[in-house]
Amino acid sequence: MDREYRVLPILELGEGAGYRRPSQPEPVRVTRESPALEVMTDLLRTSPATIRPQAPIEGANQYMISRGVRLLLVVDERDVVLGVVTATDILGERALRVALELGLRRDQLAVGDIMTPARQVDVLALADVEGARVGHVLETLRQAGRQHALVVDEEILPPKSLIDPPLRRAMVRGIFSLSQLARQTGVQVHSSGEVARTFSEIEAALGG
Repeated sequence: MDREYRVLPILELGEGAGYRRPSQPEPVRVTRESPALEVMTDLLRTSPATIRPQAPIEGANQYMISRGVRLLLVVDERDVVLGVVTATDILGERALRVALELGLRRDQLAVGDIMTPARQVDVLALADVEGARVGHVLETLRQAGRQHALVVDEEILPPKSLIDPPLRRAMVRGIFSLSQLARQTGVQVHSSGEVARTFSEIEAALGG
């Protein structure tokens, strides 16, 4: 038997009404000594921006703009991470170079053509990040010449048989982003050609 739903009472707002605001405390000012986890995008709290390898690169660029991110996880239909693609990959020389190598126009490229495959993606272990500071993250990104760093933990999978050991599978847990760090410190993100300037301005904003 179908349930009957009663009509809810309709009231008038009336004059002088206010509105609720988030009860979360204001974010604490980020410094070099702030815990690294404070500036990590935690995928247990925020859904990652993902895309399929067959997607056109212009669509990927528009998706990044709509999500306010500069990195996408490239995944297959089983949500296995195949690699990553960044705004710099799409808008920089990489896309033009690959198009030339493949004999295609730039607008004919798919994400899978220019992504960095998972086997070539450097990552940080969550265990190392948990005791780190923002200064460590900034220096790591600078030394690597990167605008992003993935953070991984492990998922323990059941063994295939009783005599086999459990399987360990890397799981992307978080993302460090230079642009996110810039937003948290009030710094304007510069173009890909001005990454060094962005680092410098973030350091100045972080203070001591």
